[in-house]
Amino acid sequence: MCADSAERASGTQTPFTLREFVAEGAERLHMEVVVGGAGLSHEVLEPMCNRPGLALTGFYGFFAWRRLQVIGQAERAYLESLEPALRLERLQALFDRNAYCLIFACGMDVPREIAELAERAGAAVLRTTLLTRVFFHQAAFVLEKLHAPKTRLYGTTVEVAGLGVMLEGAPGLGKSETALGLVKHGNALVADDLTCIRKDVACNLLFASASEATRNYMEIRGIGIIHVPSIFGVTAVRAEKKLDLVITFKGIGETEGNLDRTGEERRTRTILGVEVPQVTIPVSAGRDLVNLVETAAQQYKLLAAGHDAVRELDAHLCARALQAAK
Repeated sequence: MCADSAERASGTQTPFTLREFVAEGAERLHMEVVVGGAGLSHEVLEPMCNRPGLALTGFYGFFAWRRLQVIGQAERAYLESLEPALRLERLQALFDRNAYCLIFACGMDVPREIAELAERAGAAVLRTTLLTRVFFHQAAFVLEKLHAPKTRLYGTTVEVAGLGVMLEGAPGLGKSETALGLVKHGNALVADDLTCIRKDVACNLLFASASEATRNYMEIRGIGIIHVPSIFGVTAVRAEKKLDLVITFKGIGETEGNLDRTGEERRTRTILGVEVPQVTIPVSAGRDLVNLVETAAQQYKLLAAGHDAVRELDAHLCARALQAAK
């Protein structure tokens, strides 16, 4: 599949526009565009919402113009209490101080004069049917997701035994074929060939997904492009999954003399500043990679639950040695 040639490894937040905010929040925020145009191309400078109550009274100190300005029922009632000329003056003052987006909550109609002021200022006006407090809560999730640090990695990600597992390695080692076998075993595809990684800054967790262009599709050499849910059903795909484990495929020659045969060594892969457990699996003709990946996932779950087979075996052998020495 066609993919970006390099990893976009960046630990900084991702910039986004109002148009992207509207698209991402289409279902969750129940928004519609009242005034758009060039205003929708404006970058969201600070991913938060603000109620400009004080600014509407004429106090502009500490006005958070970089945020999205939400007009709730209280702000609307105050504006309607003003004389028409003063009301327009206060609203114009918001745009003069660089406000670039007004969002009317509770399904309120947007007065024509406000829409005209916004259009002249090159700002956007949106409307949502949600209550103001509900919109604030839901918008925070959408804004955080858009603003989160992101990167793209060459790798195929599958949900295996409830875990998000990314398979990486050189081309031709069988990542997609292994993922196909895992899907046939009842697991689910997240992304083939190129995995998009998003960091949840608050929880310090990583989430994997496919790009919009390739979601639900796989490329299998000799067969071509397949649409996974059409063949295996809608339960065979996941839109997004927390990344729990990275499995690196390497040719058998690359791992000779450099492979931990007991599994005692705990390796990690750092992605966007988050350490993710990593397992290396040697690839050679005849190895059942599907079985090995499923076993590696189950082994990780046991380790996470405190069950360490290496330590248990070591303790068992030591106990037997002590008993034999008596």
